[in-house]
Amino acid sequence: MSGRKVKKSLSLTLSYIILVIMVIGSVYPALWVIFGSVRPGKSLYSKSLIPSSFTLEHYSELFTSKSYMFGTWYMNTLKISIISMLIGIVLTLLTSYAVSRFRFRGRQTALSTVLILGMFPGFMSMIAIYLLLKEFHLLDTHLALIIVYAAGAPLGGTFIAKGFLDTIPRSLDEAARIDGASNFRIFTRIILPLSRPMLTYLALTQFVGPWVDFIFAKMVLRSKEKWTVAVGLYDMVNSNTNSNFTLFAAGAVLIAVPITILFMFLQRLLVEGLTSGASKG
Repeated sequence: MSGRKVKKSLSLTLSYIILVIMVIGSVYPALWVIFGSVRPGKSLYSKSLIPSSFTLEHYSELFTSKSYMFGTWYMNTLKISIISMLIGIVLTLLTSYAVSRFRFRGRQTALSTVLILGMFPGFMSMIAIYLLLKEFHLLDTHLALIIVYAAGAPLGGTFIAKGFLDTIPRSLDEAARIDGASNFRIFTRIILPLSRPMLTYLALTQFVGPWVDFIFAKMVLRSKEKWTVAVGLYDMVNSNTNSNFTLFAAGAVLIAVPITILFMFLQRLLVEGLTSGASKG
């Protein structure tokens, strides 16, 4: 018995050590960027984590310097993220509601297709998407990003949303149909109010993707005034003549603020929606 206790204690201690190492590995780079954004000068290198003096001039320079258009980039990213999030949620919910509540020919094939397509990395289709956007004269437009982000939403969220909708009793639908409710009324008056945790999860995931995406935005957007924040920040430190990494750190902090606030206030609903959606398939 004592040997079991020692083994259990060693296992628990090792688990805590691994968790501490993981926390340090996650938090330390973030703290370095945060303190780097308030460190005077242009270099992120410092002998200590906490700077000897603090300044907010980098944050001010982002919005006042004529060399950058950070405010415009920020609003561009916000617009693209919100619109694509709203459209993506609607498409994902309609798709998951259809495969969860209805039985029709080709249902299993559709589910298998969504599952298989979701396994492939998104960048594998970039050349084909680029050619399509070029043919429709959508290059260098925010509409191109919104269409692609929103259209790809069901690939990532359909199965989780379907799993959540499967947990809602069908007896509610049947009772509403007896009272004469249509499918649309059932969806809007019964399913949506009960799906708040799932809506929160979908909203966060669909917002974060466009908000931090760089590769696709860099490929589509050419005009500087149409760039997103990720593309703009990359341009700040891309050339050898521009190595203002503290300014880059300030921009990175401003990017993280909205996502951090959303996750802090919606964490409970996020976890509830994710776990409920994973309970049934």
